[in-house]
Amino acid sequence: MGIDVLPCYVVCDVSLSMTDHLGEVNAGLRELRGAVHADPSAAALTRVCVVGFAAAATVLQPLRPAAELTELSASRPRAGTNFGPAFALLRETISHDVRALKARRLRVCRPVVFFTSDGRPTDPATWPDAFAALADPAWPARPTVVAYGLGAVDRGTLDRIGTFRVFLGQDGIRLGTALAVSVTGTARRADRV
Repeated sequence: MGIDVLPCYVVCDVSLSMTDHLGEVNAGLRELRGAVHADPSAAALTRVCVVGFAAAATVLQPLRPAAELTELSASRPRAGTNFGPAFALLRETISHDVRALKARRLRVCRPVVFFTSDGRPTDPATWPDAFAALADPAWPARPTVVAYGLGAVDRGTLDRIGTFRVFLGQDGIRLGTALAVSVTGTARRADRV
């Protein structure tokens, strides 16, 4: 097998409630790109995918080297904050990406998901099942999940999502710092899938 690869998935709530935080999310993506670039071992290892969600979820940037990470575009805000479709898309995308990386004879580390939201889902009855499938211990590619809360957060919901750690912007922790620490720190101790 070839070199190790750490797939990272930055999941961004792009709903109406997050409109005022798009600049902070983009600053965080820039800071992650800089932190990975400054650490040659992390730069060689890290691949990043960006997923946006509101009522539906979509891959905004497919998995690629962190140096190619781009910012979110300023599209019009969307209604709804459905977590379930984001978690379902993540499971499908991670499965596809892990198969593709292994087909290229790369050693795949346990993926990292960095979930950014105010933690106020509009699908409270259905998202837990989709998240349970994503975090299923029986799934070899289950990711480590870090949650980051922006704005008026629902800490209880974010605590259910952050399987590894939860950061809150209101505690003075910048999104970029939390993202860079989560990704570069994981790169140093990642298990293989």
